[in-house]
Amino acid sequence: MDLKLKGKCVIVTGGSKGIGLAIAEGFAKEGAAVSICARGQENLDKARELIETAGGTVHAKTCDVSDPIALQEYIESAVTALDGLNILVNNPSGFGRTDDEQGWQVGLDIDLMALVRGSWAAVPHIEKAGGGALIHTSSISGLTSSLRTPPYGAVKAAVIQYTKTQALQLAKKNIRVNCIAPGSIEFPGGTWDDAKKNNPTLYAGIQNSIPFGRLGEPDEVAKLAVFLGSDAASWITGETIAVDGGQML
Repeated sequence: MDLKLKGKCVIVTGGSKGIGLAIAEGFAKEGAAVSICARGQENLDKARELIETAGGTVHAKTCDVSDPIALQEYIESAVTALDGLNILVNNPSGFGRTDDEQGWQVGLDIDLMALVRGSWAAVPHIEKAGGGALIHTSSISGLTSSLRTPPYGAVKAAVIQYTKTQALQLAKKNIRVNCIAPGSIEFPGGTWDDAKKNNPTLYAGIQNSIPFGRLGEPDEVAKLAVFLGSDAASWITGETIAVDGGQML
């Protein structure tokens, strides 16, 4: 299917590895110009090289998305480099796991407020382009209880709620807003890669809870993100779609 994304301009925050990188690569393969940000320069450089092999324009810049000024500056620099903006993917997570001040704060700063502020910065540019899409990365932890990671589940639930509110707010600007809720996704250097090596009991328990007997892959999430950013999803807004291989079942 031709998703008609050639020439579109896409920003993916937290795009240097895992799901974010797969999403950026997916858009690039469809012919979109892509900008990514992350905190670490080394991973960012590696990601840029990978995305460039998919073709098209690639912009990359270090940014701590929890810093409001840095995030605003990144969005503006990306829009300038790409010569416009059609789609924003808010992807990074602080993975707030512990039920204490630090666990809650990192979740609020990165998972929630970076998404809110990123949207504030991006929406005027997307509106100027005639409309487009916002795509937020939540988690199935935001759709059910999250006993091991209370802050993470709570802030991801807030992302799901805010998606609905934004969708209603921005429809008049011809901007669709949708949310993806991945299940347990495995990739090198990720949370579940670490668990596989250092907490095999937890890893096995999660693996056994998934009907297909395996964890998901970043590309399986990316395919949905690319679809939601395209005109093929023109009548989908305000939705949260789980990509979990039936894990919640």
